[in-house]
Amino acid sequence: MTVAAVQARRDSLAVRIGAVLVGGGAPVVVQSMTNTDTADVAATTKQVAELWRAGSEMVRVTVNNPESAAAVPRIVERLAMMGIAVPIIGDFHYNGHQLLADEPACAQALAKYRINPGNVGFGRKRDNQFAAIIDTAVKYDKPVRIGVNWGSLDQALAARLMDENHLRAEPWDAGRVLREALVRSALDSAERAVELGLGRDRIILSAKVSGVQELIAVYRDLAARCAFPLHLGLTEAGMGSKGIVASTAALAVLLQEGIGDTIRISLTPEPGASRTQEVIVAQELLQTMGLRAFVPLVTACPGCGRTTSEFFQVLAQRVQEHVRERMPLWKISHPGAENLTLAVMGCVVNGPGESRHANIGISLPGTGEAPVAPVFVDGEKAATLRGDDIAGEFVAMIDDYVARRYAREDA
Repeated sequence: MTVAAVQARRDSLAVRIGAVLVGGGAPVVVQSMTNTDTADVAATTKQVAELWRAGSEMVRVTVNNPESAAAVPRIVERLAMMGIAVPIIGDFHYNGHQLLADEPACAQALAKYRINPGNVGFGRKRDNQFAAIIDTAVKYDKPVRIGVNWGSLDQALAARLMDENHLRAEPWDAGRVLREALVRSALDSAERAVELGLGRDRIILSAKVSGVQELIAVYRDLAARCAFPLHLGLTEAGMGSKGIVASTAALAVLLQEGIGDTIRISLTPEPGASRTQEVIVAQELLQTMGLRAFVPLVTACPGCGRTTSEFFQVLAQRVQEHVRERMPLWKISHPGAENLTLAVMGCVVNGPGESRHANIGISLPGTGEAPVAPVFVDGEKAATLRGDDIAGEFVAMIDDYVARRYAREDA
């Protein structure tokens, strides 16, 4: 990251959401969103807890009807009883002003409100309904994310900018006009919120689209024109590898330029897949870019004709799952363990070299090699494993290393 990019992040305003700081040079925050019916208190509490354990530092829930609004305080209460203090964000569309007014316990329990200027209301009602939500945020001292979305853009604003564009000596293309409409909608709404009494340090902006190049262009423009913290996310990114690739392609460019203070990877879950995948992808994006550390990283060989056995693949998977399962405990008992680097290599070609670069690395025998596996600790050969329990012995060495290297000083 360039010096200018680092400075750009430090220059943004800082917004406190519960115990989490967003902007002002704070580390980029990972957030996610539930896909349960919020009115189902048990299911939503369970999913929020799963997302939090996976590493989500804020969780957004849909608040779209009286039942879901009434459920929010009970969800927050249950989470507190479980020792989970993750900030809960309420996602409001169309009727948020009414729900917040009718359910003051919901308005108070939420850590932040998310509203979309494109559908907070229509016609003459829009300004009054927007003002009602902002008044509630001021009353309860809640931050607000003003989140503009390509799919629900303020049509009146878009039409006005199109008309203005026709009068230009050199008209912009339609895409540029729509990008300007997104940015203007976010900025104008933020300034209106300030006029209504909401502090500048209580506002976060987002302007989501589903195209990678459009997202980069919109956020570069938005970042150049305001100091509000920015939430990044490629909306409707898609399922599986497509969604992961598209999201990381867009967000990596922006993060490298110092743009973005909180992120969400909006993946469509595959049938039966855990919702936590989007949290893991967000963490891995930030960690591979060197912006944060969440869990020990495992370097693993991709395999080739020298590695006809699947053993190194099985071991790499076991190691990755083991450290991710242990990390919630290590975070408390062995701070710093998230910076641990591991290597699981499949043959003699790159195995010893890569293993020496990691804190702990193992070089497994490839096809036709001697059935021994040297283990390197901080660059030095520490052991040679052989036999039927190489995986168990290697995992035990990792646990022992963490216990020694990252022991709490006050323990």
